[in-house]
Amino acid sequence: MTDSFRFPRTRGAPAAQPQGAALLLDQGSHACKASIVDPDGRVVSAHSVRVAATTDANDEDRVEYEPQALITAMREAIATAIAELPPDAPEISAAGLATQRSTIACWDEHTGEPLSPIISWQDRRAADWLASLAPDPDAIRQITGLVPSAHYGASKLHWCLENLPQVARALREKRLRMGPVSSYLLYALLAQRPCVVDPANASRTLLWDVSQRDWSPKLLELFDIPRACLPDCVPSRHDFGQLAGELPPIPLCVCTGDQAAALFAWGEPDTDTLYVNIGTGAFVQRACADHPPAEPGLLQSVAWQDAERTLSVLEGTVNGAGSAVTWLAAQAGVSEDSLFEQAERWLEEIDAPPLFINGVGGLGAPFWNPHCPIEFAGLDDASEADTLPARMVAVIESIVFLLMANIEAMETAAGSARRILVSGGLSRLDGLCGRLAGLSGRTVERAVDIEATAAGLGWLLTGTGSAGEISRRFDARSDTRLSLRYREWLERLPRH
Repeated sequence: MTDSFRFPRTRGAPAAQPQGAALLLDQGSHACKASIVDPDGRVVSAHSVRVAATTDANDEDRVEYEPQALITAMREAIATAIAELPPDAPEISAAGLATQRSTIACWDEHTGEPLSPIISWQDRRAADWLASLAPDPDAIRQITGLVPSAHYGASKLHWCLENLPQVARALREKRLRMGPVSSYLLYALLAQRPCVVDPANASRTLLWDVSQRDWSPKLLELFDIPRACLPDCVPSRHDFGQLAGELPPIPLCVCTGDQAAALFAWGEPDTDTLYVNIGTGAFVQRACADHPPAEPGLLQSVAWQDAERTLSVLEGTVNGAGSAVTWLAAQAGVSEDSLFEQAERWLEEIDAPPLFINGVGGLGAPFWNPHCPIEFAGLDDASEADTLPARMVAVIESIVFLLMANIEAMETAAGSARRILVSGGLSRLDGLCGRLAGLSGRTVERAVDIEATAAGLGWLLTGTGSAGEISRRFDARSDTRLSLRYREWLERLPRH
């Protein structure tokens, strides 16, 4: 491996002008965000509109969004961020979009009318169908770099075709479009109404051939997805079109996935660094100078692709990160905010929490068990550890343990890494970062700006930004009791 990925600016590709500002659009699990950065990468205006996923009390596998609510939220975030610009702010010369990668939508090509809910990456409604299909995991990995999972788009798209009459009717009438939510947002937000998809989002459908940079005929046949309904594949940097509505003519030049953008929050990715982003889910990425080595349980993901260069990463995913805290809050009948307000103190005070088997959202990398139970291990009715503070610490430690399992698999495949860079909402917990440093034996550095997706998107557009500044370093201090809990957790996991 070389020391870093030398990121080229594609000659002739659209990009922000040096004197212009950049509009950064981030469609996340809980909010649609718009921020505007000046040519030096400083945020000069920002607005966030909360969006709430709907779930089914009778079916925990269903997680979805109302399409028009998501579009309205993104338009409101854009309009407000622009309206609140200071008078002396430079003109916006380019925009970029980052979205949840495995979230999908179906819509009418002629009218733009949504034909399905926006089905979240967290949704597993088609898990049983996928299991019955039993696709060859080795063949899937060779084509896509992924493992067969209902979290990815293919089984969700198939479910829409089989279960939504309006989708089936649109298919018969040749007006159906379907694909990643990024494609739906581009269609809805841009004046030109393109139907295109970037590599990072296309690669999360389980239908995209990473070597051919296009949809795989073999996988389209396997999942029974019509090619004509899918968006056309274009590079990560592309002339996508201009934002529609009562706005200045702003060209959107970059579209990518949220975690793909987060990788660039510190600038050019370093192959000797582990990048950890901890939000609703948690992700570990390691940039590879060449094709990522194969490692059972890990993903080979596309972070960037254009005419000159492809950047691929080894990736591990943790489904139950922030979503596990949401689960605990619901179980305890308290608000998530109240848990977070006290979490730091509990992490300092409680040194013997129970072990949490974190099956929230299904067990992701490197274990891949969609039906892992959710439970606290080793507790009985008289246990002194059976308190809400102890359970919260156990949930946080389970996130650290899952990250550590991915890190160990990653270092088996690609060798030891020098440091860990952390970002995302949960990274603000010192107790989490300190535990990750102690367990991994690596220095953990936390960014000044923990909103890594927007920071990385800003760098991709402007080549500047301040996210690379480190707010705190956590030294690798040995913690014997934590190490013993991790080993016991690893031993218990297969039993559950």
